[in-house]
Amino acid sequence: MAIEITPADWAGFETVMGPKGGCGGCWCRLWRVARKEFEADKGDGNRDAMRALFDSGTVPGLLALDGTDPVGWISVAPRAEFPRLKASRILQPVDDLPVWSVSCFLVKPPYRRQGLSVHLLQAACTFAAERGAPAIEGYPIDGKEKYPPVYGWTGFAGAYRSAGFAEVARRSPTRPIMRKSLG
Repeated sequence: MAIEITPADWAGFETVMGPKGGCGGCWCRLWRVARKEFEADKGDGNRDAMRALFDSGTVPGLLALDGTDPVGWISVAPRAEFPRLKASRILQPVDDLPVWSVSCFLVKPPYRRQGLSVHLLQAACTFAAERGAPAIEGYPIDGKEKYPPVYGWTGFAGAYRSAGFAEVARRSPTRPIMRKSLG
């Protein structure tokens, strides 16, 4: 499988999100706004807000392409762009380093369990490093339970380990904070 990973564009992002906008109308805005705003905007409001972000010239993530077909997405941006992370007692900042964060993945079903998440993480590291990030973090699922892929929207710890991330904190049995230095 020859997959190319590129900065996301709206059309490709919309294709990966599908008609329901990812997981139940989230449109990858869960960590970008307060819970009340997220819930109020679920569906069309989140789509429109994310579209406005793209229209502003911001690249909020990367797309995986199989030829010209968008098949995967990873959200990556400075951690400061995800205020809800700071509000989480489990995902609070580990230190004052201005890290970038990976907050979300979405991989189309036929492309799951083929290592695409690792390639997306590696591309996110390059993308963040090129923009001056000293390190990049993620907040994957890690536990003994077997989670269906749909619940892996923050990624799985094994993919992070394969991409060179190391655990730097764990405030929950199933949710480590994993980081990779880019310096």
